[in-house]
Amino acid sequence: MSEPHTACETALLSGDWERVEQDALAWARHSGSSEARDPRPHFALNVVYLIKGRFADAWKAHALCLEAESDIAQVKEWVDALLARHHDSSLAHLIMGLFLAQSGQSEQSMQSYKQAAQLDPQSAYPHYFLAQIHERADHLEMAIKEYREAVRLAPDYVPARTNLGVAYQEQGRLEMAIPQYREVIKRNPNDPIAHANLACALAEQGKMEPAFQAYKEALRLNPKDAEVHFALGGLYETKGRLDLAEKTYRDALNANPEFGAAYSALGWLSLRKQRMQDAQELFNRALKCNAEDPRAYHGIAELYAIRGKRQSAMDNYSKAIKYYRDPAIRNALMNQLFQEGQVPD
Repeated sequence: MSEPHTACETALLSGDWERVEQDALAWARHSGSSEARDPRPHFALNVVYLIKGRFADAWKAHALCLEAESDIAQVKEWVDALLARHHDSSLAHLIMGLFLAQSGQSEQSMQSYKQAAQLDPQSAYPHYFLAQIHERADHLEMAIKEYREAVRLAPDYVPARTNLGVAYQEQGRLEMAIPQYREVIKRNPNDPIAHANLACALAEQGKMEPAFQAYKEALRLNPKDAEVHFALGGLYETKGRLDLAEKTYRDALNANPEFGAAYSALGWLSLRKQRMQDAQELFNRALKCNAEDPRAYHGIAELYAIRGKRQSAMDNYSKAIKYYRDPAIRNALMNQLFQEGQVPD
């Protein structure tokens, strides 16, 4: 084996993630000079990024190691050999679990995570990744149990604490979610995601002014986050501060010109101001970004209804009802149409 290969394996099995990243990058550079790119160092980087909660980086590494069938086969051969040589290593089983989970074998990965936890009962990582499998399967209570165990074992492990807060929030248990976000901020005041999560939870509690401040802090730390600009715009709109809402939605588009939801939101603001042509153009741009945007179809339907084009309106109302995920919104729209004597397909 080449020297970068050996060094990376040693660092992986010792859990020295800083060293793994350095050695994997060196290995990737070394393999990149040959005719055939080696996916294995990119998988090592993927492991590091997942453990550190650097999900955007993990996704980029995933594309270089776990998308092509030939890459998956080569990584599998390496991970199988690693586990065969170090079957008593908790981290070897953890690495196998991460490989299985990301190559479409989530069920099989659970056994690897459980074996990793059994071999090292003090490690938070197996519980953290096992929780993610439960969460993807919509088993939130089981996910919360595992996230809580990860946090108990490693109180300063920010990714586990963040995900625990998100899982609580998904259940509507805001009083449990908010302390997790505050603890993350206490340990890492410059974490923009924690401030954004806190803002969202506070807004759901109806605590608007603290939510505004938390969103603004998130944007101070990361001014290019289109989703946070959009969420802040929604808060302004809820409070009736429409000029600020419009500016903030446009800030979202400046951060990401393909952020279709911001076009939809601006379209509805234009519709409220009876700027019909602007609204039409904005809704159309939203649909270019996302052909399943229910608010854009809903807005276009309203425009057709105002113009007296009943059939075109109904076609778009039907699409809006189809794509709205919230059953309450779907039912409200259907009830509105029924009361108006219209019945969508």
